[in-house]
Amino acid sequence: MIPTENRTEGMEFILVGFTNDPETQILLFITFFLIYLISLVGNLGMILLILLDSGLHTPMYFFLSSLSLADFGYSSAVTPKVMAGLLTGDNVISYNLCAAQFFFFAAFAVTESNLLVAMAYDRYAAVCKPLHYTTTMTANVCACLDIGSYVWGFLNASIHTGNIFRLSFCRSNVIDHFFCDAPPLLAISCSDRFIAEVVIILMAGFNSFFSITVILTSYLFIFITILRMQSSEGRQKAFSTCASHLTAVSIFYGTGTFMYLQPSSGHSMETDKMASVFYATIIPMLNPLVYSVRNKEVKSAFLKVVGKAKSFIGSIF
Repeated sequence: MIPTENRTEGMEFILVGFTNDPETQILLFITFFLIYLISLVGNLGMILLILLDSGLHTPMYFFLSSLSLADFGYSSAVTPKVMAGLLTGDNVISYNLCAAQFFFFAAFAVTESNLLVAMAYDRYAAVCKPLHYTTTMTANVCACLDIGSYVWGFLNASIHTGNIFRLSFCRSNVIDHFFCDAPPLLAISCSDRFIAEVVIILMAGFNSFFSITVILTSYLFIFITILRMQSSEGRQKAFSTCASHLTAVSIFYGTGTFMYLQPSSGHSMETDKMASVFYATIIPMLNPLVYSVRNKEVKSAFLKVVGKAKSFIGSIF
């Protein structure tokens, strides 16, 4: 416990984490390590695969590579520090590192939400306006949507970080979480939190409402178009182009709805921890698996890259 005074920058926080039991910590470390390794290989591998295979140089895979980068970003903002704490037992984090961790997690998480919106629009253009697809989803349009997603994500994170870390933390330096997130930080602030909480609610509400509205509207038009198709083969092909993205959207927003939109009586910091584990570690691992397992083009590109690698190694030896 730190003295009740206006101490902020230069202080240190203590992350409570999950448990103090050494055996459980080792088990959790192995679990987080494996999940992070799969996420790391999956997302960076997806980016490399899309770069190497010219057949994947399309708007859909351009956004997918950007989504993989966002997944890698916000997973890496949290997981390495969690693993280090579980392995060494050192749960101390400096004020500046705490602010940086919160900033990058928020930035990449909001960016991911924005990219899912851009991908929904891309699928709408591909299915509903196929004859105009190449003129609609031009390189400039894709670049603007991608850059806009990151700019809006990092702008949001800057506002939230400034909003929270302008507060004084003098009640305690113990954060009841495994990383620096908004709810546990607000809980230990001794400043007036009303404005900070209103800003978070308004911005998060706007982002969620806008994202979900655009995605649902896009898929409404997509499903109407699919139902109007005469050929069952055409309907199947159209649906297959959307299946991976729809799965990723369902995981991302479905989990948020299940975890966060609960009665206040059943809401606790433990619920926040569960939701954060899923968002920070599981979703970044699942996205590349979803897009590789359900996508024939990705599988084909992977086999071609492996074949070229074998040929190259064979020519050397």
